[in-house]
Amino acid sequence: MNEELRLEENVIAAWVRLTGLLKNTRLTKGMIYNEAVVMLIVNRKYEEDGVGLVSFKEIVAETGMLKSLVNRTIDSLVRKGMLLRTDGETDRRTTFVKPVPENLSTYLTVHERTLSIVKRIIEIIGQDDAQAFVRLSDKITSANL
Repeated sequence: MNEELRLEENVIAAWVRLTGLLKNTRLTKGMIYNEAVVMLIVNRKYEEDGVGLVSFKEIVAETGMLKSLVNRTIDSLVRKGMLLRTDGETDRRTTFVKPVPENLSTYLTVHERTLSIVKRIIEIIGQDDAQAFVRLSDKITSANL
């Protein structure tokens, strides 16, 4: 096996091991994974501006999820009382969601568990490698494979 093919096989194997590890740690235990992902985006915006108004388009762009999956996920979060749907003030064709602040505790509990796992990963790999991981992940996702 030539070196280039060996590297490609090693990248695939490392990817499979990492995703298996993350899946088995149940990063979002207590919530459906896609719900936790959407809530992460909405909550980050909420922490930034105190409102947390995020468009469907932003969620689709950031997650790479299909529009239909984003819609179903948001429907579920609305039914659970964690998000509210709203139309845009300047463009009624754009739908937005925002968090229900008094119901954020369910998500925040899951998020704290996720953060504790991530803190442990950073302890294992170190700050420099964690920053390199973020940089490389951003580089890969921005390539629009």
